[in-house]
Amino acid sequence: MTWNDELDAQGLLCPLPVLKARKRLLALKSGEVLRVVADDPAALIDFPHFCNEQGHELVSQTSLGHPRHEYLIRRK
Repeated sequence: MTWNDELDAQGLLCPLPVLKARKRLLALKSGEVLRVVADDPAALIDFPHFCNEQGHELVSQTSLGHPRHEYLIRRK
């Protein structure tokens, strides 16, 4: 899948990955996709919750090898 913007949130701890993703998503148009790479263990819970609360679509959540994960988020 292709994406429109990318955020490297590696090394950031909760709540920074979600807060930075939120800011990036605000700059995107509806339907565009943000790719986030994060290594914070809390991100596994935080990103699905964030998307559910904000109405964005969590397109995929993929392990890139412990502890890194990729999140593809489509802006509402």
